[in-house]
Amino acid sequence: MSEEVKMPQMGESIAEGTIVRWLKQVGQNIKRDEPLFEISTDKVDAEIPAPSSGVLTEIKVKEGETVPVNTVVAVIDGDGSRPVAAPEAAAAPPPAAEPPRPTQPAGVPTGPSPQARQQPTTGALAETERRVVTPPAAHTAEKPTEGEDLAKTRSSPLVRKIAAEHGVDVSQIEGTGLAGRVTKNDILSFIENRGAERKPAPPPTAGAVPPAREAPRTEPAAARAPQPLAAPAVHANEVGPPPFAEGDRYEIEPMSVMRRRIAERMVESRHISAHVTSFMEVDFTETAKLRDKLKSEFAERDGVRLTFMPFIIKAVIEGIKKWPIVNSSVWGDQIVYKKDINIGVAVALDWGLIVPVVRQADEKSVLGLARTVNELGDRARTKQLKPDEVQGGTFTITNPGVFGGLVGTPIINQPQVAILGVGVIKKRPVVINDAIAIRQIGYFGLSFDHRVIDGAVADQFLASVRDVIESASYNS
Repeated sequence: MSEEVKMPQMGESIAEGTIVRWLKQVGQNIKRDEPLFEISTDKVDAEIPAPSSGVLTEIKVKEGETVPVNTVVAVIDGDGSRPVAAPEAAAAPPPAAEPPRPTQPAGVPTGPSPQARQQPTTGALAETERRVVTPPAAHTAEKPTEGEDLAKTRSSPLVRKIAAEHGVDVSQIEGTGLAGRVTKNDILSFIENRGAERKPAPPPTAGAVPPAREAPRTEPAAARAPQPLAAPAVHANEVGPPPFAEGDRYEIEPMSVMRRRIAERMVESRHISAHVTSFMEVDFTETAKLRDKLKSEFAERDGVRLTFMPFIIKAVIEGIKKWPIVNSSVWGDQIVYKKDINIGVAVALDWGLIVPVVRQADEKSVLGLARTVNELGDRARTKQLKPDEVQGGTFTITNPGVFGGLVGTPIINQPQVAILGVGVIKKRPVVINDAIAIRQIGYFGLSFDHRVIDGAVADQFLASVRDVIESASYNS
């Protein structure tokens, strides 16, 4: 009996997914719940298990293709572990036989739309063969050759719906997505630019008095508030002159889905928020003593490894309680103060970066925070995170110090207004009461949105966090 494998629904707001890599090929046996393929969505990347045991008889969606949820992507024959006949295998060759074509940008793409502001998400990378290819400019002249069918394969249902509402032919839009896919940003930018082209300014006439500039219209705050700032003029992946000359030795590798999203989010955040970074030295000596005291107990009794991160989260929570503006978001011309304290902790992966969220962090003990941070980090590295585990953060902590970084200026994770960078914590000589002492010293770098947080508030918040760590005065 054959069973269809469908693109899973990874979250209520997720309408499609991209096949990043097939972990099994046509003709291979597979067991139920064994990883079958990797997908990438707007929220998170994940390995998808097989729904049943049997033989993979057909792959309907190739690597790099994006399809709506519930689309049939493969077929499993569950009658037994029999091999697939040669003619059938020849009719459906594994997609790995055809190397993926690098994504070639067509023209200069515009920046992400306001509706595209989401948390950095991400997960699996496809294993892309490194090879020398022609420069992107050599492919910009390619045009679609099949009308409606090609438009459907190059766009999502949401994009086609927007196009229908505005009378736009999707096949005429140059896509900046994977394999030339038309994204939501592309269709919205096309509609906006088309409107501007339809209304050219009339040429001035001799002796005419220049018209007065139209006063901005005033809208109710409720209607104006949800509108974020305009998209950046320069896109993260804008194509300019090739960064190489004729005769140079080089190789070109297309960005992964995760890498492209990170690039877009970082450029978007720098455009939206007025970034300022403040630094502070922190003495971890007393907290290090407490950590050493609890480390063995947590490991033997609870099987939990204890790092400095749970203590830093605890200190940040106390700082947020004193300075709640740090736990807010900007909504139009209004400030939204978050009552929940959901701390995002950045996790470095071999293929990128992801920020799982510790929800209601203020309700957890040091042990509870340690267990949650470890579990989220482990699942991030094995591509087992769920979409809701990388959403809803109100404040983010990133820790380049684990790689020896002394200090950094992290980029704010939208729509938050602050992010804390933790530098390496190590023994250093410092002056205490006119004497040199050896102390465990680290450095914090707080990047904050100067639209709503002033430098004095940022430093007072950092001082509150520092005082908790230096006194090791944790509530639980």
